[in-house]
Amino acid sequence: MLNHLKRIINGDVPTAATEDLPPALSLVVIVYDMQVQAERTLLSLSPQYQEGVSESDYEVIVVENESANNLSRDFVERLPANFSYHLRAERESTPVHAVNHGVGISRGRYVCVMIDGARLVTPGVVKNILRGHRLHERSVVTVPGYHIGNQLQQTAVEQGYGVEQDQALIDSIAWPMEGYRLFEIACFSGSCVPGFFLPNSESNCISIPRDLWATLGGLDTRFDLRGGGLVNLDLYKRACEFPGVEHVMLLGEGTFHQFHGGVTTGGEAGQIRDALIEKMKAQYIQIRGYPYESPRGNPVYLGECPVQVMRFIEYSSARALASQEGNASAPAATRLSAQG
Repeated sequence: MLNHLKRIINGDVPTAATEDLPPALSLVVIVYDMQVQAERTLLSLSPQYQEGVSESDYEVIVVENESANNLSRDFVERLPANFSYHLRAERESTPVHAVNHGVGISRGRYVCVMIDGARLVTPGVVKNILRGHRLHERSVVTVPGYHIGNQLQQTAVEQGYGVEQDQALIDSIAWPMEGYRLFEIACFSGSCVPGFFLPNSESNCISIPRDLWATLGGLDTRFDLRGGGLVNLDLYKRACEFPGVEHVMLLGEGTFHQFHGGVTTGGEAGQIRDALIEKMKAQYIQIRGYPYESPRGNPVYLGECPVQVMRFIEYSSARALASQEGNASAPAATRLSAQG
C-alpha cells in the first residue's frame, strides 16, 4: 500500500486507478417506510453538508426494505456519487438482514451502522469518526443520540406530538443551513438519558473496524422481533466491551431522531409498546443468557464542542456527580427541555 501511495504522489498511477481505491469509511443506512425523514437523513450525510471531508473519504450504502413509502426514483437518481442505493424485498420485520447485507457489499476499512434511517446527523460526524479511528487500531466510535422535541417522542406522542410538530421544529432552526442548531430543539434519547459521563445503552451511529465486525459476526440474526428488538444495543455492548477496544465518543456530534411512527417511539398505545419492549428484553435474555446492561468503561471524548451542546454537558456532569456522591436527586431528563 505504501508503495502504491508513493506511485500516486509521483504521478505514476493514472487518475482513473486512484478512483478505484476503497473509501476509508462505509456508512450503512437502513430505511423502511420513512421517505421524508430518510431524505433529510441522507442530505445530512452528503459531502455538501458534512464538513472537512470529500466524496472519496467515505461511501454511504442506503439499504431500503421495501414498503408502500419507498424513496422516490427521482430522489435516488440525484444522490451524490459516493452514495449507492439498494432496495430489498424483506420477508421479516427485522432490519438485521438489511444491515448485514449493507456491510457485506461495502468497501470501507471501517463500517458505520445507522440502523434507523430517520436520524439527522451533525456536520462533523464523518470527519470525527475518521479522527476517532486514527486514535487506535481498534477504536469503536460512537455518536450520542437525541430526539427532536423537548421530551422523549414516545411520551410526546401521547400529548399530540407528531410529524407536523417535528417538521415545524426543524424548520424553526433553518436546517440544514446551521446543522449544530439541532441541539437547540432536542433532548437526549432514552438510551442516552444518563448523559455523556455515565453508561449509555446504544448508539444509532456506531463505527467499527471491518475486521472487528467480522470477528463479532455482524448483527445476530436471532434478533427477529419487529424493529430488530435489542439487536442494536447488543451490537453496542459487544463492540464496546470487546477486549482491546478503545471506545471513542464524539461529544460534540449527535444523531437526531425524527418522528416517523417508529417501533418504540411511534403512536401505538402505551400498553402495546410496553408489551413489545418487555418481549424484546425477554428475547435478549433468551439469546444471551442474562438481562441487558449498558457496557461499562471510560470512553475517550473527541471532537469540537459547539456552544449548543454545552447544556447537555452541564446536565451530564450533574448526573455523573450525583451518581458518584450517591445522590438520588440527579437532574431528571425532563428538565433538559428544548428551551434549555
